[in-house]
Amino acid sequence: MIAKILLGTADIPNNGGELRLAQQGNDFSISLKGVRGDLMNSRVHSSELALAELGCAHIQGVEKSKVLVGGLGMGFTLDAALKATTKSSQLVVAELVPEVVEWNKGPLGECAGRPLDDDRVVVHLGDVAELFKVKQVEAEQATYDAVLLDVDNGPEGFTQADNNYLYSIESLQAIRQTLRPGGMLAIWSAWHDPKFTLQLKKVGFKVKAKTVRAHKGKGSRHTIYLARHKK
Repeated sequence: MIAKILLGTADIPNNGGELRLAQQGNDFSISLKGVRGDLMNSRVHSSELALAELGCAHIQGVEKSKVLVGGLGMGFTLDAALKATTKSSQLVVAELVPEVVEWNKGPLGECAGRPLDDDRVVVHLGDVAELFKVKQVEAEQATYDAVLLDVDNGPEGFTQADNNYLYSIESLQAIRQTLRPGGMLAIWSAWHDPKFTLQLKKVGFKVKAKTVRAHKGKGSRHTIYLARHKK
């Protein structure tokens, strides 16, 4: 059996725990110290691809679209978003943990084809929720055609209790304000929660929940919430 090699560790801000990057053969994994199982594994990423493919389906071929990706992870969602948009599009990826960005610039980046090397990508180091708060305070015009969120395990914070705020009514309203008419908010979740669907509808989104598999039509079932900004 091929040994697993620890490549790096990183502290999650606000006492969120320690992330651990490991490699086993050609496979990479990111786990949380003290928690059984992987948060992410390079062998299992179909639902991360689906997040971008479903969330950006409405802007395929649209020039100068703008997409926000919340959570870099292993780069699969960002890469799929690049492939789903045009050469004139801009993609902002927000990542809370600086080391995760560095890992993606290193050997881990090969897994998703090094999306950070694309000149359409702008990296925001910090909590993605900061971007929505800023927009709310500044009352700027709607900015994004799509917002793709893969933060923790879904609408309930896992590694970060503060992420519960991201999915509050107040925050969802702020996110909606950043979307252009017809824009899409897509959220990855490890499970389906009908109550969260209702919360999205209360904010004024038109909502669908899609079930996707973790790995090419098999494996765990994950949920992607598709919340469309009503025109």
